[in-house]
Amino acid sequence: MSILSLFIYVPLQVAFIPFAVLGVMLVAYKQIVVSKKVGVSQTAVEIINARWTMHIFSMRDDDATAKLAAALPNTSLFGLWLVLFPLWVKFKISGSPFLYPRRPEPGSETLADFIVARTFYFDSIIEREIRGVEQFVMMGAGYDMRAYGNFLRDGVTFFEIDQPSVQQHKRAVLDGARISSEHVNFVSVDFTKENVFDKLIESGYDLTKKTLFLWEGVTLYLSETEVRKAIKEIRSKAAVGSILLADIYADRMFKKFKSGAITKTLEYTNESIKFTLNLATNYDEALSEFIESESLSVGETFFIGWKDEKGPLLAIVEMKCD
Repeated sequence: MSILSLFIYVPLQVAFIPFAVLGVMLVAYKQIVVSKKVGVSQTAVEIINARWTMHIFSMRDDDATAKLAAALPNTSLFGLWLVLFPLWVKFKISGSPFLYPRRPEPGSETLADFIVARTFYFDSIIEREIRGVEQFVMMGAGYDMRAYGNFLRDGVTFFEIDQPSVQQHKRAVLDGARISSEHVNFVSVDFTKENVFDKLIESGYDLTKKTLFLWEGVTLYLSETEVRKAIKEIRSKAAVGSILLADIYADRMFKKFKSGAITKTLEYTNESIKFTLNLATNYDEALSEFIESESLSVGETFFIGWKDEKGPLLAIVEMKCD
């Protein structure tokens, strides 16, 4: 079947080239221009597009993301289909993804794979740890839909933290997509003026309960001072046994993002990359040193792209409040 799928895929892909170009333009316009108009990070759209793609390619069951993506004004599922349709047809015939999306061997990931790989690595830790906590806090939640799907658990209270404009937009889209959010405590925070834990407590957060904090796709947009301040806050106020999951980016990932087009796109939506670590050599030690300097212990860790001679692109790390 794989040979047959290839014979069908190649001419279909060639025929779809002009449609794919149109699709890229549609997606880019919605993601960048419309996101700026509604005051939402364009990188959040890139993540939900990738997770929608994982869903339609049967890599990750995520009906909630599919429903939200269909209702978002700042992405184009039609455009995504124009780009991905030949690959999807090949997948349906052969039963396995080809080129994209893909899940390479651990350590062999490239920049094109990092959102898919990052999602799976975070999922694996969340799946294990959520069974032993009473609260799940998503910091900078964006369009993350983990609180609406397979990670729902009786006895776990869910919190989503984000800027007021982002959260208002998401809640409106959730309502439009008829996705119930009654079980989620939305915590709107002006990070320049308000304390996150004060706002959490106002929303029902219990300082005595073991908590899982998810901090995905945020640290690289903060300064090192801001990252350390947030970690200190969790370390000093979260209950013993609580866990912070975060992604920490390597300097070489920053250099890739420094290319002209990406930098200009980020600047257009008022985003900039600030915090990275030197993970070129002894990356295990470098990451551990950073985390332990804030009196947290290192749990499970995944280094994406570590087989490259230049070192990993980023690390997914579990930090424990012992």
